[in-house]
Amino acid sequence: MTCAMSIDTTNEITDILLAWNDGEQTALEKLVPLVEVELRRLARSYMRRERAGHTLQTTALINEAYVRLINARRVSWQNRAHFYGIAARVMRRILVDLAREKSYQKRGGGAFQITFDDTLAAGPNHDPELLALDEALNELARVDERKAQVVEMRFFGGLTEKETAAALNVSPETARRDWRLAKSWLLRRLSQKH
Repeated sequence: MTCAMSIDTTNEITDILLAWNDGEQTALEKLVPLVEVELRRLARSYMRRERAGHTLQTTALINEAYVRLINARRVSWQNRAHFYGIAARVMRRILVDLAREKSYQKRGGGAFQITFDDTLAAGPNHDPELLALDEALNELARVDERKAQVVEMRFFGGLTEKETAAALNVSPETARRDWRLAKSWLLRRLSQKH
């Protein structure tokens, strides 16, 4: 893929997102094929971090993320990086929700269980560290929302420093500094919990 092709695709995705903001009905149909490869890469990245035995499939994670993104009516899409940052957050929320549901069921659960799909059921060895990381990220967001967003975009979303900076409307140096400080803060917080 050439650099010009990447720039063209990036601009096309941004244009489609802006059209979607404006209510263009066909925008979503145009968007899906352009973002599918990147969303699949994001989902695979998430799934590699899960423990062996996890039964959630990459396709099921992508499908649930699509449903949530399509229903995200209040989002005013800014650009491609913003879209992938939100997609990363949505996938993280799906996995955390599943981990919490699994933990809840282990403690006796409620009278009924709600699942997205049979393939979304977490396996018996679900990684409890995901819940600890989510809790630490939520704490970081209360202290410094932007640093938490940088972590979501870089770690979970796989965005580059430059893409993260563009999505957050800050300089690449600020994104780099936020990334470094956030990693340090999270490592310290997670080590305190163990």
